[in-house]
Amino acid sequence: MKIIVPMAGRGSRLRPHTLTVPKPLIPIAGKPIVHRLVEDIAKVLDEKIDEVAFIIGEDFGEKVETDLNKIAESLGAKSSIYYQDKPLGTGHAIMCAKDSLNGPAVIAYADTLFKADFTLDKEADGVIWVKQVENPSAYGVVKLNENREITDLVEKPQEQVSDLAVIGIYYFKDVAVLKNELQGVLDNNIIRGGEYQINDGIEAMKQKGLRFVPGKVDEWMDCGNKNVTVETNGRMLNFLHQDGEKLMSDSVKIVDSEITEPCYIGENVELKNAKIGPNVSVGNGTKIENSEIKNTLIQTFAEVKNAKLDNAMIGNFARFNGEFKEISIGDYSVLE
Repeated sequence: MKIIVPMAGRGSRLRPHTLTVPKPLIPIAGKPIVHRLVEDIAKVLDEKIDEVAFIIGEDFGEKVETDLNKIAESLGAKSSIYYQDKPLGTGHAIMCAKDSLNGPAVIAYADTLFKADFTLDKEADGVIWVKQVENPSAYGVVKLNENREITDLVEKPQEQVSDLAVIGIYYFKDVAVLKNELQGVLDNNIIRGGEYQINDGIEAMKQKGLRFVPGKVDEWMDCGNKNVTVETNGRMLNFLHQDGEKLMSDSVKIVDSEITEPCYIGENVELKNAKIGPNVSVGNGTKIENSEIKNTLIQTFAEVKNAKLDNAMIGNFARFNGEFKEISIGDYSVLE
């Protein structure tokens, strides 16, 4: 089994954090989004992962590639890195990894997380993960027949078609079939919204009689912008806490401080006269003093003093003092 992960965009909606760190490597509860995604897929499949193929931007850099290689290695899998030179859509991104497109595979976009517990229907030619939503007009949805097979993929329907939204994770019994159909999409220049879409490849497969079924997830968590990323961080912390996972490092230094669970506290974090939590993640090496912080994601080696934060994100090596008198704010920075 292979996992194919398109993650070429840095993500403009999560600036300034994605100016230096690609969105899929933003940590959620102490672990990068893409790392959690790949691990969760492996758990659902419950079988050996032979290869993880990442499709990234050419400007991501050597450290990002090293980190991605480690994610694959943690699953005992081969790591393959491919590059998408232009943002030409999901179909184009997948085809950048065409050398890895053979055999059974899961394709998953790296800005979403999920929780699911179901048995994969390996008799089907494909599985499309979906989640029941209240506002289907904001999503791509699937329409089912009486046998619960997918008959249609509809993008942002204005009339009621289905409430099962596509979350961006797909299984193919033989992903080489998708490759062949997407090659036809590229060769015939089939473009929607200025991009080559995976849906056109899937539609071509369905027209040839291949059978697709839905795989339903219990939870679907987006990481598209700051607000939903902070919310996803809190939800993930609650899931991990309920599962009994250890979320606080033994090296944390706590002085006159209190922690309200769930919180993730990384290695060598220093807390002094602070109230932390609930739903807070604090990255390695961060120092927090004289502050109250809840519903917040703080990355590594940051310094936070005299702060009262709620629904906040603070990046790596950032310094924030709630009593600041002088300030230097760069592009895309936000203070509210």
